[in-house]
Amino acid sequence: MDNYSRSNSFTQGVKDGIPLLLAIAPYALVLGAQASKAGLTTPELGLMTVLNFAGGSEFAAIQLWQEPLPVLTIILLTFLINSRHIIMGAALTPYLKHLPRRKVLPALFLMADEGWAVAYSKTLKNAAIMPADKSLSMPYFLGACFPFYPVWVGFSVLGCLVGPILGNVEEYGFAMAFPATFIVLLRGMWKGYRAARPWLVSLAVAAAVYLVIPGHAYVLAGTFSGLLAAWFWGDKNQ
Repeated sequence: MDNYSRSNSFTQGVKDGIPLLLAIAPYALVLGAQASKAGLTTPELGLMTVLNFAGGSEFAAIQLWQEPLPVLTIILLTFLINSRHIIMGAALTPYLKHLPRRKVLPALFLMADEGWAVAYSKTLKNAAIMPADKSLSMPYFLGACFPFYPVWVGFSVLGCLVGPILGNVEEYGFAMAFPATFIVLLRGMWKGYRAARPWLVSLAVAAAVYLVIPGHAYVLAGTFSGLLAAWFWGDKNQ
């Protein structure tokens, strides 16, 4: 792939991700405002979002931010919530395994839910007409994923700065951006009931565990039940 093709692929990834990019900005403001209310300073929040690029676990950590700080609980909770990336990474493996790890690992750091969904959807379309090692364009993947990083960090910091001025920013309806985004992601990846069975198993198990076991164990339960269901119904010969 020449430099012109790489540039075009990156630009197309950015364009395809823009609708979701606009959706996460207000939710990042909510994160920043909640962090400010919990007592985090702007540099502390900035460092957290830079090093842990995963909004769900950041919201959960802020809910636990109190004196004395429950460090081990926050670490465990972060692992549980971020465990969904196991499935996301596994889904990309057939299309990335031919690439050197020095390229793959830094790119996967940018793999947030929204960028991953855009890139994976494009990859599945390509996989229908070309070999697996040609289906995922790394420039496209970076174009779809990278813009979410500065937007998430920047708007989170902005929310931390203006949160005390605006008051309860959730009253403006910004929190609806997050579930609305995921509804759009699911709709865009829907391939019929048979393909959705692991999703439904994951949903049912996570909901049951949420109702029975306090805390965030439902995240891990949903993740691994979905993996098990995908293996059970998948093609064992591949």
